[in-house]
Amino acid sequence: MKLISVNCGLPREVAWHGRTVSTGIFKHSLAGRIPLHKLNLESDRQADLTVHGGEDKAVYCYPFEHYEFWKSELPGRELLMGHFGENFTTEGLSEDSVYIGDRFSIGHAEVVVTQPRLPCYKLGIRFDDDGMPKRFLASRRTGFYLSVAREGEVAAGDEIRLLSRDPILVPVSEITRLYVLKHYAGADITSIHRTLQVPAFPESWKKYFRERIEQRIEA
Repeated sequence: MKLISVNCGLPREVAWHGRTVSTGIFKHSLAGRIPLHKLNLESDRQADLTVHGGEDKAVYCYPFEHYEFWKSELPGRELLMGHFGENFTTEGLSEDSVYIGDRFSIGHAEVVVTQPRLPCYKLGIRFDDDGMPKRFLASRRTGFYLSVAREGEVAAGDEIRLLSRDPILVPVSEITRLYVLKHYAGADITSIHRTLQVPAFPESWKKYFRERIEQRIEA
């Protein structure tokens, strides 16, 4: 497993449907070793901290392997590393093989997998296509977020090494599946209860799933 590219970008203002929007989704690949802090990489910032950033979303990862899928889905479009707004473009990791709570070493840093990405309208800005967020989520190729357990420098080419894994074993893809599912069966409820026991899973997500279960019971 390897870090293919480290991508950063500062918020910029763009015109979108007649209004000005501040967004940090425009990332570019950086050379050399980049300090990774608790909240973000050096030279990287999030625009709207009410929905982006924070310790549970310090780093956004996107698998390099997904680029081939999108090249076929979006013919003629040049897709450079960081095009999906990711900080880390990775090789050898997927939503099915990465689990909530996985702890990895990358360069001099250590990180923990926390949650999948839920695309917002700013992905549509990046691709100049309002339908892109919906297509992205439907593809299940969402990537995932990391918290920073130990700060340190990272660089393209660094090995990504698994240090530990939560024994409950909830893959990132399962969170996305449960999120988009309109109606829960008994097996889904069981899966949610298991997920709620994973310490690295953010409280905001736990609250969301508890409310979904309560709504099902009340209905």
